[in-house]
Amino acid sequence: MASKVIQALYTDDDVLMHAVKKVRAEHHHIEEVYTPFPVHGLDKAMGLEDTRIAITSFIYGCLGLTVAIVMMNFIMIDDWPQDIGGKPSFSYIENMPAFVPVMFELTVFFAAHLMVITFYLRSRMWPFKKAENPDVRTTDDHFLMEIGIHDNEKELTDLLWGTGAVEINVTEKES
Repeated sequence: MASKVIQALYTDDDVLMHAVKKVRAEHHHIEEVYTPFPVHGLDKAMGLEDTRIAITSFIYGCLGLTVAIVMMNFIMIDDWPQDIGGKPSFSYIENMPAFVPVMFELTVFFAAHLMVITFYLRSRMWPFKKAENPDVRTTDDHFLMEIGIHDNEKELTDLLWGTGAVEINVTEKES
């Protein structure tokens, strides 16, 4: 299903920030903003909610720590106990100081790798996916704001020209 959107191009990030605030003040819904680099405060200006990605990172780290503890207890205590450097292998707690580096490394390993996978899945960026960038200039030096049109094309066009847009296009966007 295709929907009509208006795309406004800007050449400066400060002008874009001002435009986003003005468009939001007029109660228009901004579909997406494409920028060549991160613009500080843009997410707040667009009214986006905070992400919960830090919580998932903590959960993935706890999962890695649990896997490390269970793995080392099974390998070094239950399955194949060995006397390494005179350290007895009677219990996991007695040998835990020697296992701290492994616990740390697996915690970081799980958190880092599972966060990358989560980011790609959440962003819907799988291998061989076609790029969704509507204008190649946004990868170099332009900023693009995309707003859905709901029988208010003239009003939006006038508003966007007033915010300092250098180019305005109306296109069909696949949903």
